[in-house]
Amino acid sequence: MKKRYRYIPIVLLLMLFQSCFVAKNYERPSVEEIDKLYRTDEVSNDTVSMGSLSWAELFTDAKLKGHITEALENNLDIRIALQRIIAAEAFMRQGKAGYLPTLSVRSTATHQELSRNSQFGAFFNNAIDQYEFSANLSWEADVWGKIRSERRATRATYLQSLAAHKAVKTRLVSEIAATYFQLLALDDQYEVTLKTIENRKRSLETIQALKEAGSVTQVAVDQTAAQLYSAQAFLVDLEKALFSSENGFALLLGKPGQKVDRTTLSEQNIETELSLGVPASLLGNRPDVIVAEYDFANAFELTNVARSNFYPSFTLSATGGFQSLEFDKWFSSRSLFASLIAGITAPILNKRQIRTRMEVAKAQQQESFLNFRKTLLVAGVEVSNALYEFQAESRKYESRQNEVASLRQAETNSELLLNNGFGTYLDLLIVRQAALNAELNAIDNRLNQLQAVISLYRALGGGWR
Repeated sequence: MKKRYRYIPIVLLLMLFQSCFVAKNYERPSVEEIDKLYRTDEVSNDTVSMGSLSWAELFTDAKLKGHITEALENNLDIRIALQRIIAAEAFMRQGKAGYLPTLSVRSTATHQELSRNSQFGAFFNNAIDQYEFSANLSWEADVWGKIRSERRATRATYLQSLAAHKAVKTRLVSEIAATYFQLLALDDQYEVTLKTIENRKRSLETIQALKEAGSVTQVAVDQTAAQLYSAQAFLVDLEKALFSSENGFALLLGKPGQKVDRTTLSEQNIETELSLGVPASLLGNRPDVIVAEYDFANAFELTNVARSNFYPSFTLSATGGFQSLEFDKWFSSRSLFASLIAGITAPILNKRQIRTRMEVAKAQQQESFLNFRKTLLVAGVEVSNALYEFQAESRKYESRQNEVASLRQAETNSELLLNNGFGTYLDLLIVRQAALNAELNAIDNRLNQLQAVISLYRALGGGWR
């Protein structure tokens, strides 16, 4: 009976060693520039960020919301990201099972022909038959925190895949909205160009009548015709842009190319206040920053694993079952056998493999930290750029509208002067082309405003809620 209890102190010692962790606890890395990420005179002390809004709250267009909902269900990038989450979740469950022992069973039947001149040949009539059924149980004590760190590393990878899925959603929502607004702007430019073509057709008729009356020369007729043809060619370019944009939009929805149901640019109105929140909010809002941090956490825990390889490993294994030289006595009580082994394995010389793994792990950890810092700095620059772009486009918009109104009035006056013999045709041509360009620029200006809002929303981490 005493022999049975000789291993109890070893087991108790292994359990006590569980508290001897070599692994360090993870802490979020500090970035010195965190409070200076936004380059803006509008320093915000408000912790509420526009990026914390749901896309359903930001956008007011019902058709746009319907397209976003459909895209989030059917987009192929979203579905690919979901499969990566499933794979990461499987690894995380495996990491959680690291504390459990391994158990295996085996059954073998062995026939061995022995040499007549060998040590055992004469005793076993030159052959041995052996039958065995056994189970093996093995368990490693997490003395230095290796298994705990491996479990935390797999958990960080899983959380990283969740954040990557959010990043795909954020990018998809912004791409859907940007492409939708681009289509609306192309629609407006198409309508303006159609009206211009109709006006230039009428102008061509007028100029031809003036030429017959001797008021203008053939040069004026040719120049008017050239402006008409230029507008018609531009209309073809717009049709081509609309066609390709609709196909691109359908691809985002996970569908083949087709017409897109949409409203108009004038109906778009984003009433949400453009609040930035404090720069630190990017740490919890922006998915790519979250991905970079979990990547650093994973590298940190793998460094713990590499560090623990310098220390001895403590294992406990047990084997038991039935073993017999005769088949009919295979499972008899006299065929039972068992063994219990407690072992300590310490690395001494291993061709520098452990030290190399440690050095590589430290380098990868530093690389992950630098990537996290870079991602955060890029996020701050993107927020600053998007905010400045919106402010600049907003300042330009009123001037653009005034420019359009002035040039359209100048075009009307030039036609009246020309028809009454007081103006030159060159003046009319110049002002007419300037009016068209100004109207197209005003549409671009409005589009840039909306896309700047989308860029700011995405830069602040919005879109995945």
